[in-house]
Amino acid sequence: MNTLTNSESNSRRFAHVGIIFAILGLLLFAHFVRKAGISEIGEGIKRLGVAFLLILGISAIRYLARSLAWVKCVEPPYRLPFRDAFAARLMGDALGNIVPLASVAVAEPSKAAFVRDRVPLMAGLSAVALENIFYSLSVGLLIFSGTSALLLSFPLPKPLRFASIALLVTTASLTLLGYLVIHKQWKFLSDTLSFLSKHGVRTSWLQKAIPRAETLEARIYGFYDRNRGRLLPIFALELCFHLAGIAEVYTTLWFISDVLAPTLLAAFILESVNRVINVVFKFVPLRTGVDEAGTGMLSSVLGFTTAIGVTLAIIRKARDIFWATIGVALMAHRGLSVKGVSKNTEEAVALSSAAAEAPSLPAGDSG
Repeated sequence: MNTLTNSESNSRRFAHVGIIFAILGLLLFAHFVRKAGISEIGEGIKRLGVAFLLILGISAIRYLARSLAWVKCVEPPYRLPFRDAFAARLMGDALGNIVPLASVAVAEPSKAAFVRDRVPLMAGLSAVALENIFYSLSVGLLIFSGTSALLLSFPLPKPLRFASIALLVTTASLTLLGYLVIHKQWKFLSDTLSFLSKHGVRTSWLQKAIPRAETLEARIYGFYDRNRGRLLPIFALELCFHLAGIAEVYTTLWFISDVLAPTLLAAFILESVNRVINVVFKFVPLRTGVDEAGTGMLSSVLGFTTAIGVTLAIIRKARDIFWATIGVALMAHRGLSVKGVSKNTEEAVALSSAAAEAPSLPAGDSG
C-alpha cells in the first residue's frame, strides 16, 4: 500500500511539472506559428487536403511495426496476440501524448497492464522493456546517420554545426555503450544501484529498486541467450518504423511544399531530427512548440521555408491527435478513464516490484 501511495504522490508531482511544460510549449507554438505566418501554414494544410488520409495510412505502419516487435519480445510459453498488442500500444501512446509526463511514469508500463488478461504482468513488462531497448538502438542508428548526412550535405551555421557534432558524438557513444551492455551482459543497472547503496545512499526506493533491476536484467539477458533467431527480425521491425516515418515526411512535403521538391535525403534528415525532439522533449505533451521550432528552423537550412517546416510539424501533430483519439476511444470502450488507467498502472508496477523481490520465483513466472 505504501508503494502505491508513493507512486500516486510521484504521479501528481509529475503532472504538476508537466502542466508547466505544456503551457510553455503552447506559448512557443503560438510564437512560431505567428513567425511562420498563419496564412502560409493554412495554404500548406489546404494543399494537403484529403491526402491527410494517406499520411494516416503510412503512420499506421509505424504502430503495426512496433506492435509486432513487442509480440516477438514475449517469450514462450506466453503469447501476446497481435490485435491486443496493437490496441495496448495505441492506448499507451495516447497516454504518453496527451498526459503531461505520462511517458515517464505511466505510458510504457500501462501497455503491459492493458494486456494482463493475455500475458502475466512480469512477462508483459519485460517484453515492453525489451522492445524499447531494440527501439532505442534503432533510434541511435537513425539519429547518427541523419546527423552525419546533415553535416556532410548542407552548409550549416557554426552553432548548428557544433551542436550537430556534439549530438553525433553523444549518440554514437550512447548507442555503442547500450550495445556493449546487452552483448556483454553487463549488470550495469543493478551494479550501479548496489554501488550507490554501499556508499551511503540508503533510501527505501533504492533498496526496492535493486532486486527489480536484477530481475529485469536476468529477463533481458535470458531473452538474448534463448532467442538469438528473433533479434534481427525485431530490429528490422524497428527499422521499418523509421522507414515509414521517412516516407511520411516525404509524402507530406510532396503535397505542402510549393517552393522546393522534396528529396529522400531531406525527409531522412527531418525524420532523424524529429526523433531527437521526441527523445529530448518527451515530457512535453505532443512536443507542442518544440517540434514547430526545431522542424521550422531545420527546414530553412534544407532549402524549404520556415512555414513549410512548421506546417509539417502541425500535420504531424494532427496525426498524433488522431491516433490518440483512437487510443482514448479504446480505453472508453473498456470502461477505463485516464485516472483509472494511471491508478491501475501504479498497481501493476507495485505488483511487479513485489514479484521481483521474491527470490523463489523463476524468471518466467508472473507476479
